[in-house]
Amino acid sequence: MSTENTTYRPESLTANRPLLWIAAFLSILMMAPVAWIVGLSIKSNQDLMLGTETVFQLPYTIANYINILHSSQAFGWFFNSLVVACGQTLGVLVLSSLAGYAFARLEFPWRRTLFVIVLFGLAVPEQAVIIARHQMFNWFGLHNSYIGLILPNLSSAFGVFLMTQFFRAIPKEIDEAALLDNASQFRIFWKIMLPLTLPAQATLGIFTFLYAWNDYWWPLISATRKEMFTLTIGIASSQTNFAQSEGLGFLSAQAVFASLPVLIVYLIFQRHIVTAVSGGAVK
Repeated sequence: MSTENTTYRPESLTANRPLLWIAAFLSILMMAPVAWIVGLSIKSNQDLMLGTETVFQLPYTIANYINILHSSQAFGWFFNSLVVACGQTLGVLVLSSLAGYAFARLEFPWRRTLFVIVLFGLAVPEQAVIIARHQMFNWFGLHNSYIGLILPNLSSAFGVFLMTQFFRAIPKEIDEAALLDNASQFRIFWKIMLPLTLPAQATLGIFTFLYAWNDYWWPLISATRKEMFTLTIGIASSQTNFAQSEGLGFLSAQAVFASLPVLIVYLIFQRHIVTAVSGGAVK
């Protein structure tokens, strides 16, 4: 009785090796600006005044990060960004979940028409309504406040669409069984349906937090007092006169400091982000 040679030969890996090299090269290329900023942040401002090519030379220092702790408004801006990002994330999750459940599971007049109008929001750029929004918030005196920074982005057309599609994918037999047990609509939503949508909520929450944290356009218009700046606006305002004001190394350290929460969120929830990008959030 003869036996066949079952030795595994990674022919597919060999065939895809050029693609792997290309992907590795592009990854290094995209990481180069990050490495450059980190390198600038650990160089003294005096050395960088002589030329940025000194980033490849010793010595290195953490003095710029120490200066953030002692002489910078970055912590105040950090707190503002944290309040705005968390407030927007919580608000979008609540409103999108309620609206998505209503569009997917309830019957009410003009439901389809209203859903189409919500989807139109995906096609309207923020810049198209920025003047009217600015005037409206100015009339109500909401500029330079947390409410003014959080409120405009609570209406998420993408969030409503995502949650609607996810609720529609849940079998209706679950609702019917709960109704037979005399459960109210709110109890069905809160106790049964909402826990089943945790993957979609995680996806929506991650993207909302990242968008709110990196948002520059609306905080630039609404926050005119320095104490209400978010990190994106505060760091941009510190770059006046380039490195002559506070030092290029110090500004780079602020940029690294501002990016840490985004990096932490990505490392913790990267599985949900990959699922969302691959289209696995809505089944």
